[in-house]
Amino acid sequence: MSGADAMWLHADRPNHLMVIDGIMWTAEPLDPARLRRTVQERLVDVYPVFHQRPAAPAHPWELPGWEDDPDFSLSHHLHHAKLRKPGGDAQLRAFLEKKVRRPLDRTRPLWETWVIDGYGGGSVVFSRLHHAMADGIALAQVMLTLTDPTPDGQDPPPQLDVHRAGRLGSLVSSATGLLRATASLPTAPVTALKGVGVTRKLLLDVLPDSRFSHEPGVEKRLAWTRPQPLADVKAIGRATGSTVNDVLIAALSGALTRYLRSFDESVDRLTTMVPVNIRPPDQPLPRELGNKFALVMLHLPTADMSPRERLEEVHRRMEHIKHSPEVFITSAVAEGIGHLHAVEKPLVDFFAGKAVGVTTNVAGPQQPRYLAGVEVTGVLGWVPGSGGQTLGVCIFSYAGTVRVGFKVDAATVPQPERLVALVEAELDALRRLVTPDRAGSDASRPAATRSGPPTT
Repeated sequence: MSGADAMWLHADRPNHLMVIDGIMWTAEPLDPARLRRTVQERLVDVYPVFHQRPAAPAHPWELPGWEDDPDFSLSHHLHHAKLRKPGGDAQLRAFLEKKVRRPLDRTRPLWETWVIDGYGGGSVVFSRLHHAMADGIALAQVMLTLTDPTPDGQDPPPQLDVHRAGRLGSLVSSATGLLRATASLPTAPVTALKGVGVTRKLLLDVLPDSRFSHEPGVEKRLAWTRPQPLADVKAIGRATGSTVNDVLIAALSGALTRYLRSFDESVDRLTTMVPVNIRPPDQPLPRELGNKFALVMLHLPTADMSPRERLEEVHRRMEHIKHSPEVFITSAVAEGIGHLHAVEKPLVDFFAGKAVGVTTNVAGPQQPRYLAGVEVTGVLGWVPGSGGQTLGVCIFSYAGTVRVGFKVDAATVPQPERLVALVEAELDALRRLVTPDRAGSDASRPAATRSGPPTT
């Protein structure tokens, strides 16, 4: 277990479980026996951490490790449930919200999966995996290995877009180039100067006071948008000289601005943490998985401005991060914290207190996938927050659509469905930058994005 793995293992708190929560929903009911075989063959038999539990170190100065669970049984981890009638969004969210507040059993491997029937005409697969097993980017790819390109076929596991998965822009390629640049003498002074700026940002940044910066409780709420056509987002990006990520983050920033305004609050910026994959982009996941990522601080522009101005500002800030050494500095910090048992919690809380939460952006398969022979119609997943963070955001694109999901503190961020509506409204406003006569009404969207679970 690496220092970063150990940090997440030790970071569990009642109000912030270090558990990654993900859902996949299908068009038709799943066959439990076929799904069970798939989980056994593609997860448990391939990745040892799915049948291992945490092992205490032999000495206080050593890191914890993993050991085989002598009583391992798939039945301890793969469960079935059925929603109460009428089996709609309200029933699904109530089921999920009850589960996400419960810690995983540390005497067993740190994961569980629920197959939930009775949701519309299909099923929901709800997975919970501890962050110590792997980072969210790796676990998203692992869970997609359960799927196939056709109902009765299997191919090599689908790969996430390594230039977008888990980051807001092509940070890996930019970061790799920056690492090479630091080895050359002419750029060393520039890189050192940027490093000083990043260090000041990490140490001296203060989060503006808002309802997002209050101490979170145990209860969480989940909500997500309707599937938005990815082609629309790409068209906005092309027309404005920005990226898909810029467009989605601008919509999120505008939604947060309007949400705070509804409570008579306003701030110039809100900071969110963004995971950045630091694995080599051309290599498969190792069987040991683990955490290979960094966190960068993104200042979301939440001052009063037009949608175009906000998009331009997001683009400018993202370009700045891509060309800074922040990813390497924060990666080293995370690894070091895992070795400092005595002060680990205060350090985690100190850095977590710089942001309102974590925002992930994962580019899933571009074509529909099939789980145990049934078409997957949507995917979402949330990584945990820590310290005083109250706002988790997941952006997940799949099969030509993109959804934005929220996992929020129930007490400090009431009515997350309002955030959902505001994100959709901000995307409509950005669409009108490209097509001014587009009203953004539901009737203007393709039929595939107006119907089918889940909706909010």
